Amino acid sequence: MVPALEVAPQENQDLELDSDMNSNCNGATQERVAVIGSGNWGSVASKLIASNTAKLSSFHDEVRMWVFEETLPSGEKLSEVINRENENVKYLPGVKLGKNVVADPDLVNTVKDATMLVFVTPHQFMEGICKRLIGKVRPDAQAISLIKGMEVKKEGPCMISTLITQLLHINCSVLMGANIANEIAQEKFSEATVGYREDEETALKWVLLFSTPYFLVTPVQDVEGVELCGTLKNVVALAAGFVDGLEMGNNTKAAIMRIGLREMRAFSKLMFPSVKNNTFFESCGVADLITTCLGGRNRKVAEAFAKNNGKRSFDELEAEMLQGQKLQGVSTAREVYEVLSHRGWQELFPLFTTVYEICIGHLSPSAIVEYSEHKPNFALVDGSAQVY
Repeated sequence: MVPALEVAPQENQDLELDSDMNSNCNGATQERVAVIGSGNWGSVASKLIASNTAKLSSFHDEVRMWVFEETLPSGEKLSEVINRENENVKYLPGVKLGKNVVADPDLVNTVKDATMLVFVTPHQFMEGICKRLIGKVRPDAQAISLIKGMEVKKEGPCMISTLITQLLHINCSVLMGANIANEIAQEKFSEATVGYREDEETALKWVLLFSTPYFLVTPVQDVEGVELCGTLKNVVALAAGFVDGLEMGNNTKAAIMRIGLREMRAFSKLMFPSVKNNTFFESCGVADLITTCLGGRNRKVAEAFAKNNGKRSFDELEAEMLQGQKLQGVSTAREVYEVLSHRGWQELFPLFTTVYEICIGHLSPSAIVEYSEHKPNFALVDGSAQVY
């Protein structure tokens, strides 16, 4: 059952624009969609998209999904099983993707005809993937990133949407939100946020492509704000997992989430002054933070890490608990710390700093609350980064 939500006038307007867009596209060249990634979230994204391309005349019905080929215990290729069973038996078992989803182990073939590229892979693989696609995508293609993470280079952080734009020379929006993939696969109600830069028409195409009665998508003109929310919340989720593993209780966990949101906002606005305060109240912001701290994989593995007092590594726990899925929080904590260390900002972000030091074994998990004795001095940073 979808809750009886009140729809704001702007959302009504957006829905009307979506309807107009669909009718205006009748007879025009159809958009072709490719999904680059086929893990848990990539498979769910393909399911969402395929349900819409099958019925919207502005889109070609086929959704081509790139699969990093694996050999299953049965000896069969994963892509072949997906196409035969219409199901990703490894990463999303028991869920039919839609007969118009075609798994393709050839990355270049997957994207060659696509006008809309959906990137949804672990962020640490993205630079390599993009380099393989240079000169292989259509020059008129549009991209969207569902990837929560960032690259850190010597000159500073590089968001995944920026990486895609720089390497492939195409516009890239982002989609983030309170989206635990398995719940969306079961068609439980959820929301998401599309962050776009300037092209509102393309943003509304993305909204149209992803929206279903159980998946409500809202556009926001703030790519960096939306993307950093989706990236940084995984670091806070690790902190929440430490709290759960040490059985510190809900009060402590709520405090960690509040402090984490404060640091997310301060970091985002220091990196990109254009980031909008209201973005943190969208699904990509506080809602995503809450759901990830309650039920995400980063919280889950961090809880096990704390229960073992850090004696079992994150790599070991990831391999045991996630069955091929990847953590984002640990690598993101390292990347964030590289930025903080380079700028001498560790004391401004005690939670982010402490999470990183716990992850690398310099501090015990219990330090997640001990750090609070060292309060950040937000007076040292630009006033726009202060959080009240």
